[in-house]
Amino acid sequence: MTQPRSAFLDWLHAFVPQAITTRPREWLRAGLGASLAMLLCTWLGQQLFGPAVTGHLFGPLAASAVLVFAVSSGALAQPWPLLGSYLVATLVGALLLHFQGGSLPVAGLAVGLALLLMCPLRCLHPPAGGLAFCVTSGGPELAMLGPWVLLPVLFNVLCLLGCALLYNNLTRMRYPRLAAPPVALHNTGDPAPVARVGIQPVDLAQALDELGGFVDLTCEELERIVRVTEKHALQRSMGGITAGQIMARDLRWVGPETSVEEALQLFEYHHLKALPVLDGERRLVGILSLIDLIGHARQARRGYLFGRRVRRRQVPVAQLMTQPVVWVDSAAHVVELIPLLADQGLHCLPVMERGALVGVITQTDVIAALQRELVARLA
Repeated sequence: MTQPRSAFLDWLHAFVPQAITTRPREWLRAGLGASLAMLLCTWLGQQLFGPAVTGHLFGPLAASAVLVFAVSSGALAQPWPLLGSYLVATLVGALLLHFQGGSLPVAGLAVGLALLLMCPLRCLHPPAGGLAFCVTSGGPELAMLGPWVLLPVLFNVLCLLGCALLYNNLTRMRYPRLAAPPVALHNTGDPAPVARVGIQPVDLAQALDELGGFVDLTCEELERIVRVTEKHALQRSMGGITAGQIMARDLRWVGPETSVEEALQLFEYHHLKALPVLDGERRLVGILSLIDLIGHARQARRGYLFGRRVRRRQVPVAQLMTQPVVWVDSAAHVVELIPLLADQGLHCLPVMERGALVGVITQTDVIAALQRELVARLA
């Protein structure tokens, strides 16, 4: 029988570093970005404000560079915490330096006051604590500037922010992290179908509130992590059900030059909601839906389409189809199809294999697959 670990060993175990979830490629990307940004900011700062002032202020900026390039999705690394915290820390440090003079105790007080102000202003950014300390204890070079010390500080942080915005987005790391706006597909007040079940944003907010301490995640980021975790868990539990297994293979499609009249006949006879549009080489070039036809019918009632008087029989599908087309690979797991058919409101997903259209998947097909999985679990 194994003996339970002592409380002391459990305490020591808390010092063991956890595994890093990022990849070495991301380490290289962040390191290169931070180096380039610091080289540029250092050179510009020395040209404008001299090496002495620049040297006193660049310690906190280097720490900020680690955040905005290595953990750019974190709440502490967003633009407002970066700018707001530097402004607060500089003002606190300059005021204490003016009224109390420069000393280590005053510098320590500046760190605490800056922290107290950053929290209610929602601009908590750890390197700003170091900036408040540097401004207060920076020696005669910074003391001579007085309140004008704000100029080199703001220049430095704006230069760093500009570098982060440019480099992160050019290297496909979206910055700043913006909350995705709610999509009302039907112009109603209902949330998206996936958001109506399971964990709600209010649940995440309550969970963060119960934790008590500060968590470097926004509710939107936490919700995204939970949704992705749910998707992987569901994908694992449902086995290997792929798009190729549930798709309809007996395809009905139209060409770009097919008339709307002919397309309507296919819609009516086969009870379809969407039709793939293939060119002469059987390449997928668009998709025609009932919504597209409704828009055309509204124009046709007035007798005009694209500024010309036309009849319905004369209009080719190419003028109405939707493109580019959202499609999935035949190896895609059924769980990956649910957000496309639910949140994005698509009724038909073309299935591609080596660049060729091999089938289509509708909401009915996905519901049938989920029903089969549910029946298997109940059995």
